[in-house]
Amino acid sequence: MADDLTPADPSVVLDLMEAFRRSKTMFAAVSLGVFDTLADGPQTLQSLTASLAANEDALGRLLDACVCLQLLERQGDAYGNTPTATAYLCQQSPQRLTGYINFSNTVMWQLWSNLEDAVREGTHRWQQTYGWDGPIFASFFKTEESLHEFLMGMNGYGLISSPHVAGAFNLSGYHRLVDLGGATGHLAIAACRRYPHLQATVFDLPDAMPLARTTIDGSGVADRIQLVPGDFFQDELPEGDLYALGRILHDWNEKKIIRLLEKIYARLPEGGALLIAEKLITEERDGPRWALMQSLNMLTCTEGKERTLSEYEDLLKSVGFSRVSGCRTPSPLDATLAVK
Repeated sequence: MADDLTPADPSVVLDLMEAFRRSKTMFAAVSLGVFDTLADGPQTLQSLTASLAANEDALGRLLDACVCLQLLERQGDAYGNTPTATAYLCQQSPQRLTGYINFSNTVMWQLWSNLEDAVREGTHRWQQTYGWDGPIFASFFKTEESLHEFLMGMNGYGLISSPHVAGAFNLSGYHRLVDLGGATGHLAIAACRRYPHLQATVFDLPDAMPLARTTIDGSGVADRIQLVPGDFFQDELPEGDLYALGRILHDWNEKKIIRLLEKIYARLPEGGALLIAEKLITEERDGPRWALMQSLNMLTCTEGKERTLSEYEDLLKSVGFSRVSGCRTPSPLDATLAVK
């Protein structure tokens, strides 16, 4: 009888069993310097083995896997970067994601190994994994270089997402954007490029200011963007009629979010708005995959989570915002606009 049963399709299980291997292949190739070594042109396996001080057979397996993953391409007996690798996996690229990739490889990879305990206890895994009480990111950025590379990784992420966020709603009626926790200024830059009349302020911690200055100076809209150092939880917010929070609210619990939203609401003029850039979970909580995976990521490394539009609407209306709209984008971030 059992032989007559049609087995269930195992493909999703088999794919997920292998999925972490694909991620680690990219992480390892970035960490070992494969893509940077190929930045000036293709090289043979023997040449790469010498350059990277690696085992030839083992490196060949890694390179072949990267070809299969469309990160490298074969050119005769040599290996070369694909355009995607050149843009996002080489440290010389302004679009690079390497800082965030290395953070994922060296820090988040270990946090995720304790996901079961995070689910049991409902708390992040910094203490269990590293013995750190917090602030949760402070211990990782022990050097200026590590902070710089992380911020550049986030900048590369923002270059992908911010044009979509800036274009999700008609913001032509606003005149002064204040991007809270604006990092390198990628959202302010995208908004100013889209709206020629718009002035913007990037408000972030003092350590973020030098890199933001460099990024903004090369943007073509630097004359309309100012930098103001500060802590949005502690300091007075710069004046504006449009505030933005990009990948900020998902870090915090509801108590801290309410405190920040109340502060923004009090500072906004009537008719002013708050633009939130976070990936939105569907109301049915069945996707998108990126949001659900990010919500688990927030469980392991923050006190926050990803939310549905209705959950954001409840938070925003509880502090006084009257109209809340959401817009899904094809990028890693969606947009929510709340009007006072």
